[in-house]
Amino acid sequence: MKYIDLRSDTVTKLTPKMREEMMNAEVGDDVFSDDPTMNSLESYTAELFGKEAAIFVPSGTFSNQLALFTHCKQGDEVIVDQFAHIVQHESGASPIISGVQLFTLESNGGIWDLNKLEKMIKVRTISTTRTKLVCMENAYGGKVLPLDYMEKVFNVAKKHSLSVHLDGARIFNAATALKVHVKEIAKYADTVSVCLSKALGAPVGTILVGPKDFIEKARYNRKIMGGGMRQIGILAACGFVAIKEMSQRLSIDHENARYMEGLLREIPGAKVDETQTDINMVFFDIDDNRKYDLDSFLFENGVKILPYEGAFRFVTHYDVSRAEIKQAIELVKRYFS
Repeated sequence: MKYIDLRSDTVTKLTPKMREEMMNAEVGDDVFSDDPTMNSLESYTAELFGKEAAIFVPSGTFSNQLALFTHCKQGDEVIVDQFAHIVQHESGASPIISGVQLFTLESNGGIWDLNKLEKMIKVRTISTTRTKLVCMENAYGGKVLPLDYMEKVFNVAKKHSLSVHLDGARIFNAATALKVHVKEIAKYADTVSVCLSKALGAPVGTILVGPKDFIEKARYNRKIMGGGMRQIGILAACGFVAIKEMSQRLSIDHENARYMEGLLREIPGAKVDETQTDINMVFFDIDDNRKYDLDSFLFENGVKILPYEGAFRFVTHYDVSRAEIKQAIELVKRYFS
């Protein structure tokens, strides 16, 4: 059975162009910086984001944790949103790998009270650690953070000589929604994590961009973390297709998500989260106890979704057509009828 998969935009299969580029990729040993295709991808991505250098790693979690490991020393504090991916979906890696203390600052849909943010910044004393890093995330769930807000957070951090890291797993989606170049978002962070396998369709990989000296240190730390890889030009070849081509079609996924929202609103009692309608995600809830078994019903009928966890999240991507979206939501309607 071919499933309609709405769990995430990480479930996509390689495009024919990616497979072709993999087959023809020139490769070398990347631990020795001898892989020409990867060297080219890293240089291209750094320039695209307005940074000096870049390093390829296997995943978004790896990239974020490498950033923390490189920015901080053991015992340093990192201010991060309470619902950030770094906190919620990275298996408690930060204190294990970096030995840092995460200060989870409450936000309103990803937007901090900047006065409170500034008050939470610590200097080292006999009893307190020091705040070393502030982390933002854009896109934040299904919401895109405004550029003027990011600039204000960046300015607060710099006022106190802090570094800023941006989890930009879906930064191309954010740029599409804001109608700006990714460089306009990246300029409000010292380092940025750029995922190639979310929304862009590459099978593996995230690129961490930042200052040259930072990336040189990160390359050493990547080896410590077990991320030194050999002939990975085959993955870089996919990355080029992801960044250059797949990033240009994200508006289609966004439009399909808005189409899905319209269909869901036709279901009595269904409530779409209007605060998270900027990118390729639809968050919704319904006042019906049958919702806890919706995933099982849909799976039996050829649709994959994540189980209910306080809300449903359906994600569009290039492997799901508008006709398949309609088919899936018709099943949801039938289930709740």
